[in-house]
Amino acid sequence: MRKDPNPLNLNPTITMATTKTTRKAAAAHSEMSQRVSELRERRAKLELGGGAERLAKQRQAGKLSARERITELVDAGSFQELYAFAQHRCTAFGMADKPLAADGVVTGCGSVAGRLVHVASQDFTVAGGAAGEVHCDKIVEMMDASLHTGSPFVFINDSGGARIQEGIDSLAAYARVFFHNTLLSGVVPQISLICGPCAGGAAYSPALTDFIIQTKHAQMFITGPGVIKQVTGEVVSAEQLGGPEAHMHYSGVVHFVAEDDRHAVAICKQLLSYLPSNNLEDPPRLPTEPVVESDPTLGDILPANPRQGYDMHVVIRRIVDQGEFLEVQAQYAENILVGFARMMGRTIGVVANQPLVKAGCLDIDASDKAARFIRFCNAFNIPLVTLVDVPGFLPGLDQEYGGVIRHGAKLLFAYSAATTPKVTIILRKAYGGAYVAMCAKGLGADRCAAWPTAEIAVMGAEGAVDVVFRKELEAAEDKVAKRSELTQLYRDTFSTPYVAAGRRMVDDVIDPADTRSYIALALASLQTKRDLRPPKKHGLMPL
Repeated sequence: MRKDPNPLNLNPTITMATTKTTRKAAAAHSEMSQRVSELRERRAKLELGGGAERLAKQRQAGKLSARERITELVDAGSFQELYAFAQHRCTAFGMADKPLAADGVVTGCGSVAGRLVHVASQDFTVAGGAAGEVHCDKIVEMMDASLHTGSPFVFINDSGGARIQEGIDSLAAYARVFFHNTLLSGVVPQISLICGPCAGGAAYSPALTDFIIQTKHAQMFITGPGVIKQVTGEVVSAEQLGGPEAHMHYSGVVHFVAEDDRHAVAICKQLLSYLPSNNLEDPPRLPTEPVVESDPTLGDILPANPRQGYDMHVVIRRIVDQGEFLEVQAQYAENILVGFARMMGRTIGVVANQPLVKAGCLDIDASDKAARFIRFCNAFNIPLVTLVDVPGFLPGLDQEYGGVIRHGAKLLFAYSAATTPKVTIILRKAYGGAYVAMCAKGLGADRCAAWPTAEIAVMGAEGAVDVVFRKELEAAEDKVAKRSELTQLYRDTFSTPYVAAGRRMVDDVIDPADTRSYIALALASLQTKRDLRPPKKHGLMPL
């Protein structure tokens, strides 16, 4: 019996078409597999940066790779790299056939504690991280993305500077980075991490950002040791010239010093936790207990002798949430303290005199440090709490020749221009122009309270006696006793908080134990503060 070739009655034409489709699909799958395999090879090569050997040298130097730094920064699995395959178009000086992985900078976006950030991380293993046209344009793309999405921009620097082979194209590209730093200023937070060299004009981009975190492996300077020796004859090491010690203690360029890359990233994440994503948002708020307990021993921190110093850090940590205070520029202009803390879960900026250093006097560097911090807080809706114990501006020829008048005016300008909630607590001394400069009521403080120990006066009683009672002192037989008597008279008359309270220069005189609750209640009542100013392009801050 003959076997039926088509027992299922299938249409032969359909069967042949199905077979052809299967073959095409198989061919397409094979083609795609090859393409995907090629993609993976290319991406794997990109992720090696300048190659395994250079990566090994990077790690031997105690540094992470560009991608490892990003991995440390962002939440696991959240990073999306952008422009990974971008390449330069330079053909001069042997660059025509010289591809550079990601053109020496890794760019993209991810989340930090669930909030979006945009990142650019320079890769020193690729041509020393030198910045050319495409390299800088990738950075600018991330800055634009930060602007459009209202998210912080983090720039991790590790570069030898401009890519010399690209000539003026690299300079024009750097100019675009600087321009965008300025566009982002006051709109989204900008944080720079200096994890390697940052030389020449490249140093100006970090200087235009809000905060700089420098590791102990890094140097930052405009002209290197070689150029300085050639031009001036001075011999200086790269570390002396641009290390973290130089910039924290002397120049005031950096805000935080980190032990290594991981520590720098940890500081960056901690800093971001206090900041809003942009200037249209409030800072993130942490859950907190609604009860504010008094601290009966807080007033005991002040010494009985008004000439004796004490550590203002202790006061700050006793009044803020969990005693946590992220100090900014901790080793620069140490006579004034600035930094971030929380009050009832909300971020606050703290500005405080430090009586242990220069008796808490204001000087050129302290004025600059505080003014810049105040302006940052104001730009990003962060309330300011000012703790005052200031005997005056630091006297001296160097200060006057250095322009303490215009530098001190920066502090006055910053406080006066700030529309964010401002709460001032006067602990002890508040003399003369320095009292005003530390956010006095007349300078726009929304709340101003004083401890019973506050001395609010034009100047200290000892100095005032020589001026006010000069004739009485000259006529006195026992000048020492008379001076003591008149000093006490002046102090009783003017150097108390009650005279100022009587003139409404102080809203209240409070028990030190109630300081935290006073600030908490004041800030709660000021949440909806609106402060309208005359329309203008911008004010002219003293420089």
